[in-house]
Amino acid sequence: MALQIHKLVSSHIWLEKIRIFVEQTISLTGIQGPAVPILRHVLLILVTIFLAWLFYIICRKTLVPLIMGITKKTTVKWDSVLLNKDVLYSACKIVPAIVVWKLLPMVFYQFPSIRVILVRLTAIYIVIMTTRTAVVFIDSFNQLDTINRRSSTQQYLKSFCGVLKILMVFIACIVTIAILLNKSPMALFAGLGATSAVLMLVFKDTIEGLVSGIRLTSNNMLHVGDWITVPNTIVNGVVKEMSLSTVKVQNFDNTIVTISPQALINGSFQNWIGMQQGSGRRVKRVVYFDFRSIRFEDQDKKITNMGEFRRAMEIYLTNRDDVNKEMTVMVRELEATQGGVPLEFYFFLKMKDWKLYEEHLADIMEYVYSIAGKYGLTIYQQYPEQ
Repeated sequence: MALQIHKLVSSHIWLEKIRIFVEQTISLTGIQGPAVPILRHVLLILVTIFLAWLFYIICRKTLVPLIMGITKKTTVKWDSVLLNKDVLYSACKIVPAIVVWKLLPMVFYQFPSIRVILVRLTAIYIVIMTTRTAVVFIDSFNQLDTINRRSSTQQYLKSFCGVLKILMVFIACIVTIAILLNKSPMALFAGLGATSAVLMLVFKDTIEGLVSGIRLTSNNMLHVGDWITVPNTIVNGVVKEMSLSTVKVQNFDNTIVTISPQALINGSFQNWIGMQQGSGRRVKRVVYFDFRSIRFEDQDKKITNMGEFRRAMEIYLTNRDDVNKEMTVMVRELEATQGGVPLEFYFFLKMKDWKLYEEHLADIMEYVYSIAGKYGLTIYQQYPEQ
């Protein structure tokens, strides 16, 4: 209480000094009569503009370099990130408005209606710039963990920052409305309780999207840089950006697809990160052979040409340098169908890059197609319908 009284007295002292300075300036000019009130208001406005500009220059040219110099000398990183140039410059823009807001009652003391309007407009500007500074400050948190953008901490922090920014904008809107209506912001917040059910109904999809975004990031289900595919959609690419409301995916044809976290949570999607981080990329191909081409090579040993072909293909795959021998390498026969006898080739290629993967896979399968005839096997081929 004593501190508040001291600040109030100090403020009145400075206002009184400014008023005395203006009156002394008017007396020095020798102007008298009806022109004195006009000159007084002009001088007060000029003094207010000058002081606002002066405080802005002091903050921008003195305080900002001083704070940045102090943060650079510290060994920790967070202070340089959170108190960066954008945050400090944005905060500097609030200072002139505070100076104007404090001096307006003295400048327009003879015009109460104009004073009230200007005070409210200045207060709204302070609220807007304060909110902008807070949003820029919150955005700075995303730079704290730039080394590992896929970490759960970074993803959760980004989600939390998104919620915090929405909350800041919401509070700013309530305070702005309270200033325009000349009401207490707490009274408006209390009134929101009665309309909360209506608001939740109106923003039902938005709220569900935010909850889905939090679940998606907090449970480590998806990260920036993951390759995902979503059934029954055109999504097949790398996640480039994640927020609480959208997931931005760059397809392999360089098109950008946006999908909501709610669609990923309620439906299903395939994340290929396990394959990318694993020791190989799986190959599972089936080739159909004609029944009539299967025969005994050695009837006494009960060895068929298909059996020899299977074992030869397993040896061929195992001897290839691009096949991961530490993982499953298998050529197996599946249940016969009307389309022939299916032979499945199951193995893992070491390369994970799409282009290299397709090139090596094509080399392997082309060899399989070409060598089958040497074992007397005929690959089943159905003529296309005319």
